[in-house]
Amino acid sequence: MLKSLRTLAIALLLAVGALVPRFSVAANVPDEGMWLPMFVERLNYVDMQKMGLKLTAQELYDVNHSSLKDAIVGLAAGSAPNGYFCTGEIVSDQGLVFTNHHCGFNNLQEHSSLEHDYLKDGFWAMSYEEELPNEGLTASFLVRMEDVTARVKATLTDDMTEEARAEAIEKISGEIQKEASDNGKYDPIVKSFFGGNEFYLFVYQTYRDVRLVGAPPSSVGKFGGDTDNWMWPRHTGDFCIFRVYTAPDGSPATYNKANVPMKPKHHLPVSIKGVQKDDYAMIWGYPGSTDRFLTSFGVQLAIDESNPTTVSIRDLKLRLMKEDMDADPRINIMYAAKYAGTANYWKYFIGQTRGLKRLKVVDEKKAIEASLMNWIDQTPERKAKYGDAMHMIKQGYEELKSTNLNSVYLSEAVLQGPEIILFSMRSSGLIDLMGMVDKAKGEDKIKAQEKLKGALARLQKRAGDFYKDFNVGTDKKLFAGLLAMYYKNIPQEQQPKAFVKMVDKYDGDFNKMAAELYDKTIFADPNRLNEFIADPKAKTLQKDPMIVLALAFREAYMSVAQEQAPIQTNIDKGNRLFIAALREMKPDQKFAPDANSTMRVTYGKVLDYYPADAVHYDFFTTLDGVMEKEDPKNEEFIVDPKLKELFNKKDYGRYGVKINGEDRLVTCFLTTNDITGGNSGSPVINANGELIGLAFDGNWEAMSGDIAFEPALQRTICADVRYVLFIIEKLGGCKRLIDEMTIAQ
Repeated sequence: MLKSLRTLAIALLLAVGALVPRFSVAANVPDEGMWLPMFVERLNYVDMQKMGLKLTAQELYDVNHSSLKDAIVGLAAGSAPNGYFCTGEIVSDQGLVFTNHHCGFNNLQEHSSLEHDYLKDGFWAMSYEEELPNEGLTASFLVRMEDVTARVKATLTDDMTEEARAEAIEKISGEIQKEASDNGKYDPIVKSFFGGNEFYLFVYQTYRDVRLVGAPPSSVGKFGGDTDNWMWPRHTGDFCIFRVYTAPDGSPATYNKANVPMKPKHHLPVSIKGVQKDDYAMIWGYPGSTDRFLTSFGVQLAIDESNPTTVSIRDLKLRLMKEDMDADPRINIMYAAKYAGTANYWKYFIGQTRGLKRLKVVDEKKAIEASLMNWIDQTPERKAKYGDAMHMIKQGYEELKSTNLNSVYLSEAVLQGPEIILFSMRSSGLIDLMGMVDKAKGEDKIKAQEKLKGALARLQKRAGDFYKDFNVGTDKKLFAGLLAMYYKNIPQEQQPKAFVKMVDKYDGDFNKMAAELYDKTIFADPNRLNEFIADPKAKTLQKDPMIVLALAFREAYMSVAQEQAPIQTNIDKGNRLFIAALREMKPDQKFAPDANSTMRVTYGKVLDYYPADAVHYDFFTTLDGVMEKEDPKNEEFIVDPKLKELFNKKDYGRYGVKINGEDRLVTCFLTTNDITGGNSGSPVINANGELIGLAFDGNWEAMSGDIAFEPALQRTICADVRYVLFIIEKLGGCKRLIDEMTIAQ
């Protein structure tokens, strides 16, 4: 599956997420580039027409009238409009949304129990009343986008420090966003492009009542599991169905029984005409991030250290979780979403490193950098303006090497390792609040007590969500295993002193350390935590060993972040100059900006490929391949008995096709579209603006594509919409959903 952006939001990790600059050299290859819809008419429309597009530019993107953009949904879990973990599309005039199964996996898991295991068995709402609400899940629609570069740059000067520049950008962006919000009606955000050389405003309308409508069993929606993830040929029915609800007047509203299905401005007709090789295909959605402007120095650091370190940490994390998941069905449900998210990036980084080496991406980057430096050196003006760019970037990466390993470990093994550490850390602020209550008098004391009461109420709510999917035994294993890795692989002088002291106390026995700390902390037991909430005492937290450890790690993380901040500032400045120089050097080239979780369109065609010498992959797969892969002893390749029955009868209805005289059902197909994480669930749309599939993955041979696009190898793996409709109708028995769609035959 594509990299999902629906991960735990940790403010402390933002600095790590910004460690690398980006490098994009999108050549004039129509398939490459994630383009801003507002510029499609000027930059891309002629190429799109040549490839077969039948729609007008206004039918694609129009601010004043309904257009294709109005059917594209950004899905978020509390992060809108800053980021969307997946994309969806409206497929009916009743607000029905298609997206990927792995995008709805968390919601399916949250609604599941041993009695109703929707992950294993699937879920089908047979009426509006049976559709399930999902707290925190939102659906955003783009109202408009606007180039605000001139307005932002008017507040900047060449002699500004990078800190002053960032403050000025933040200030003017805030003003622009406030003006565009229409008194809170919209969610606007200003985002930078091309390393901070351009700025655009995006105005969204966000809907907060999004209900689960249907999903196939995991034997369909996750068929092939980790083995097939990122691989072709693929046979996965990776889809999930939601519905957007509004207040009776059509306005966005939080969940209420009185809410009604949304009346969208536009919905996509669903085509069952099928796809052929070389058919036009475009994908709309919210790609999360690409690193096409990443320099050779950043690529080398990823290959040598960041990627393999992440993989080794996640190897252990996955093994420890799987042991308990296999032993207990209850734990399997609790940890299913956590495991899937960890495994997805684990395999992604393995493939990315392999691709970067195999395709010699470092050498490619060095050649581009050498060409650019030669161009810069040709005139004194260019040298004065851009001459320091590469030196700043190179020096920055050299300086990062001393702390990079520690920052990866703190992120992966500690803050995203045993869950109890972050949970404890988020509760540490209560210590100061209780101190304020003790010291304050009169009205100030009453205000402080109210603040404390609110904080305790939030902790209680957070605890309810936390313990629902928390198994203390599993977390202990993660604690002992991951912290032992951290202790072994990070220089001791970089480790928190309190942590080293604890390790010494237990003579390096991390199992014993885990057992005692979990026994003593109030955060491992919901009953003990509830007792504390009922009678809070500052000393309880101050002496809690997990709070002590969590705060020590937080201090260590912040120390690394502070050390890296000025280094990153120089890299960012060098990168901004580098990108500006590159675009100036090639004024006739159309450069696509890196993905940054804003709406993009990419266009290409349905196409096969040759992954290696004498190896050819066709552009589609069929249900026959599901049966060929079946393995009842392997949970990744179990086939639903009813699906097997439908296959044996060739009961495909109007969704089947004749191939060489045989009745077949197409399951997946390939396109040349340029996508990345966040595009999961994106609609694959034909020349007539009709839905033909759902994008859900990239291919193994082009895993370096986020950094360097490879036209000959890069493919998007899509679930054929005919397979989706077949599963809904024939396997799920939920024809009511088919009836509300506009089917193009």
